[in-house]
Amino acid sequence: MRDKDDRRLQRQIDMLARPFPALRGPARALRGRGWAIVRVPMAIALILGGILSILPFLGAWMLPLGVLLLAVDVPMLRRPASAAVIHVRRWLSLRLRRFKK
Repeated sequence: MRDKDDRRLQRQIDMLARPFPALRGPARALRGRGWAIVRVPMAIALILGGILSILPFLGAWMLPLGVLLLAVDVPMLRRPASAAVIHVRRWLSLRLRRFKK
């Protein structure tokens, strides 16, 4: 049975993938139980790439994405990662509302 933090994180990942229909399937498949062997190295690579974001082909976008992927497998990261996603989504919606006025 999934705990409350896991369900919250899964909902936030679904909300992030909602505007991009092409990402819904891969996002759902990557969160599956058997994908941890792919997910953890990918998350570590994204985090390292985010740390090295001074290089032109790497960016700061890689760090939060890596933490989000790692949070699927590390229960201690689930609550802070989902809280950060909620915070960023609220901040963006407020900025977009101001921009549309």
